[in-house]
Amino acid sequence: MSSPRSVSRVLKSKKLGTLVAAVLLLASCSSKPPKSLVTPLPSVTPPAHGKTDQTREPMRGVWLATVSRLDWPPVSSADISDPDVRIRVQQKALTDKLDKLKSLGINTVFFQVKPDGTALWSSKILPWSDVFTGNIGENPGYDPLQFMIEEAHKRGIKVHAWFNPYRVSTNTTSSTVARLNRTLSANPSSVYVLHRDWIRTAGDRFVVDPGIPEARDWITSIVAEVVKGYDIDGVQFDDYFYTESPGSALNDSQTFKQYGQAFNAKADWRRHNTQQLIEQVSRTIKQLKPGVEFGVSPAGVWRNRSFDPAGSDTRGAAAYDESFADTRQWVQQGLLDYIAPQLYWPFARDAARYDVLAKWWSEVVKPTHTRLYIGVALYKVGERSKVEPDWVINGGVPELKKQLDMNESMPHIDGTILFREDYLNQPQTREAVSYLKSRWGS
Repeated sequence: MSSPRSVSRVLKSKKLGTLVAAVLLLASCSSKPPKSLVTPLPSVTPPAHGKTDQTREPMRGVWLATVSRLDWPPVSSADISDPDVRIRVQQKALTDKLDKLKSLGINTVFFQVKPDGTALWSSKILPWSDVFTGNIGENPGYDPLQFMIEEAHKRGIKVHAWFNPYRVSTNTTSSTVARLNRTLSANPSSVYVLHRDWIRTAGDRFVVDPGIPEARDWITSIVAEVVKGYDIDGVQFDDYFYTESPGSALNDSQTFKQYGQAFNAKADWRRHNTQQLIEQVSRTIKQLKPGVEFGVSPAGVWRNRSFDPAGSDTRGAAAYDESFADTRQWVQQGLLDYIAPQLYWPFARDAARYDVLAKWWSEVVKPTHTRLYIGVALYKVGERSKVEPDWVINGGVPELKKQLDMNESMPHIDGTILFREDYLNQPQTREAVSYLKSRWGS
C-alpha cells in the first residue's frame, strides 16, 4: 500500500537520479590518494548558519535509534499481520514520543534513517529497512522519514537525518546472510549482493570497506538522495567509520595494496579515506541545500595527551587512533556545521573527566565557525556502576545538573544531545526526566 507521498517520490526519482550523478561528478574522490577532487580545502569558512547568529536557541536534542528497534518502531509491531493496524500502531508510537519530547523542551531529534544497509525512507538506492515489517525490502506502507519530518515540524521540533555510513548488518549469522541474499530479486537490492566485493567483516558485522572510492561515492549518493528529497534540517554521521573489535578486525589489506600506494602506514591511509568521505558529503550537502546542516558525533576523545601534546588530559579510546577519524581537523577545516562529541562520563571519572573534555572541545571550536553540542549519557542515569557511582546518587540528578550547567554556561558550547530517546521512558531515569522537564520544559 503506497501513500500519496510515496507516489510523488517515485515521480521525482528520475530527476533525483540525474542530480545525484551530477553531484558525484563534482564531489567524487580520486582513486590515487592523497590528492582530492572534492574541492580545494578552504581555511575556515562560515557555514550557512554561523555561530555569530545570536538568535539561535540552544540545542536540546535527543538521538532516536531505529537499529534493532531500540527506540522505535515498537519491537512487536512488525508482527502485526494487518498492515493498516501496523501502520497506525507505529505512527501512534512515534507521535506519542514527539509529544513527550515537546513537553520536555527537546527541540531537535536525531533520527536514525540508515541504521545499516537499509533505509527508513523511499529510496532508489537502498532496500526498505526490516524494522517495520520484519522483511528487508518490504514497503512499510508509508514513508517513515516523511512522517517523522511532518509530525516533528508540526511541534516545532527539527529533524536531523542520522546515518551509519558503512554498516551493512548488525551480525554475520547465516540467517542474516540468507535475508540479505533474498534481496537479489528486489529493487533496489542490498549492497551485500550488488557489490559483494565491497563487503568486509569487522566487529562481527558486515560493513562496506571505507577504502574503496566507489563505496564512498555510493554513501555520498545516499545522503544526497535524502537531502534532495526531504525537508530535513540536518545530516549527522555517528562515530562508526572504521569499526573493529579485538577478535574481528577489518581485513582491508588488498584494498590498501590497491589504493594506498602513497601512504607508508595503513593508519594514515585509513584516516585519509575517512577524511575523503567527510569532504565529499560536506560539499555535496552544501551544493544541494546550503541550509541543511552537517555534523558528526564522534567518540569523546580525539587523542590522549600521552600520544599527542594537542590531545586531552585523558586515557580513553581515541577517535584518531581507533576509528581513524581526525575529528579535530574537520572542525579546523570548516567541513562541519557542528560537532557533537560523546562525553559519556561523569565529572569524577578520572580517565575521561566530563569537564576536562568539554573544556578541550570548547578550545577546539573557539577559533572556528563550527558549533559544539555535547552528547550526554542519559543511558547511564540510574544505572549502578562501581567505576561511575555518581549516576545513581539522588537518581543521577546532581551529575546531570552539573553537566547541563557546564554546557549552558560555557560560551563555546551551544547545546546538549541526550543518548537516547527510550531512556526517557525508563523507571531508573524518572527523577532525571522530571528534572529535565522542570529545567527545559514549558
